[in-house]
Amino acid sequence: MSGERILVVDDEETVRWALTKALERAGYRVDVATDGPSGLIAAAEPSVSLVLLDVRLPGRDGLSVLRDVRARRPELPVIMMTAYGTLPVAVEAIQQGAYDYIGKPFDTDEVLLVVQKALEAQALARDVAQLRQPTGQVFDFDGIVGGGPAMQQIFKAVAKVAGTDLTVLLRGESGTGKELIARAVHENSRRTGRPFVPVNCAAIPRELLESDLFGHEKGAFTGAIASRRGRFEQAQGGTIFLDEVGDMDLSLQTKLLRVLQERRIERVGGEGSIPVDVRIVAATNQDLEAAVARREFREDLFYRLNVVTIHLPPVRDRREDIPALAQYFLNAFAGEQDTEAKVLSSDALALLMQYRWPGNVRELENVIKRAAALAPTPMIFPEQLPDAVRSWSQTTPDGPEPFPIEWMRGELTRLKEQADGRLHEYFVACIERPLIELVLRRTGGNQLRAADLLGINRNTLRKRIRELNVAVPGKPESASDDSARDSTSPVMQ
Repeated sequence: MSGERILVVDDEETVRWALTKALERAGYRVDVATDGPSGLIAAAEPSVSLVLLDVRLPGRDGLSVLRDVRARRPELPVIMMTAYGTLPVAVEAIQQGAYDYIGKPFDTDEVLLVVQKALEAQALARDVAQLRQPTGQVFDFDGIVGGGPAMQQIFKAVAKVAGTDLTVLLRGESGTGKELIARAVHENSRRTGRPFVPVNCAAIPRELLESDLFGHEKGAFTGAIASRRGRFEQAQGGTIFLDEVGDMDLSLQTKLLRVLQERRIERVGGEGSIPVDVRIVAATNQDLEAAVARREFREDLFYRLNVVTIHLPPVRDRREDIPALAQYFLNAFAGEQDTEAKVLSSDALALLMQYRWPGNVRELENVIKRAAALAPTPMIFPEQLPDAVRSWSQTTPDGPEPFPIEWMRGELTRLKEQADGRLHEYFVACIERPLIELVLRRTGGNQLRAADLLGINRNTLRKRIRELNVAVPGKPESASDDSARDSTSPVMQ
């Protein structure tokens, strides 16, 4: 988002100065205004991408300015700021369309994080709006749930590639939703309304896959009592989705390569070729580069398929989407059974957030629907979840994911209550210091995020970092937290 223009509207000179310095260091361009009327005029400039707006302003209050900005430029994200942070003001600002709300005094990292998220959301909305213009269609992500950073990147990629006829290769583990993304590419392309034909290359016996893809003539082989159109012909004018393309036999890969090059197919037993106008979206859960090195996958076919690649993350790498996914499946199950949707207890949701999900979204869907069927009450409790999910938090995962942060919070509380004398020294040496170091490594040294994960105030975290002499990633060990704070304005603390 570097280079975006941000408008800061605040009557305090120290706040304007501090925000300007912080935003410019992050690569943004900054305009300032000192009162409500001048802020409203400045926000009308098309080059302004985001507004940081104070609630208390001379000439006109910030909420009034917000209403007019939303009326004139509804797509412009506005983040409210105030030293008079009360819940009613926050609620009113959000209800009137503010993207977010920051109370003073605020932290530089917090401001930059909210600004980044707001601009990313604005960019995604802009991509979707551009996609709608040529087709007149609503951007359809039916069944695709997720608002986290990983899924936003996928939505952006789909928005950019859907309007072309480029070949797309979807890569990711089984159960990550590759067919849903393929359908989204198709439904938002000029081929929408035409056939979308999926083919699971791993599910069809190799000796039958050629006939299934390209069709056959009568008498081409035993049992071919009539001519049959293949999947490519069935997809004429539309999209063919080749799932698990990495499992395709080498001899068939050669024929698929010819189709990609010539846009013509030959039926099994046929004497001539048939032109096809088909877009190809392929998917695999395999390491195709390694397969090429082992000569199990044709290198030339790999490059033909790998025109645009979209990587789909596993559920363990997009845990922030688990609550929304779970609710989506609960609503879907309620619709199937014509009943009221059940809800997850906080303990059940915590277990879902910790579990590794080797089967990804497909496994999560099955677990949710099973739990909804077994739960005798409107609320789903841990006992309705499978043993594998319930027992996961009691075991030590092989890799670094998932980190059982909820369990560690509980251990922190329990041990702190018991700590005295030597036990306290043991707690600090064996639990608290290693835990803080681990969370800081996980967050790349971002103390705001680390404090949130640990469930403590950031000032408390800073104090413990100093007292325990914890090294912060990305910061020289000789640099104290106090010296780092001196580099920013006191109004930001």
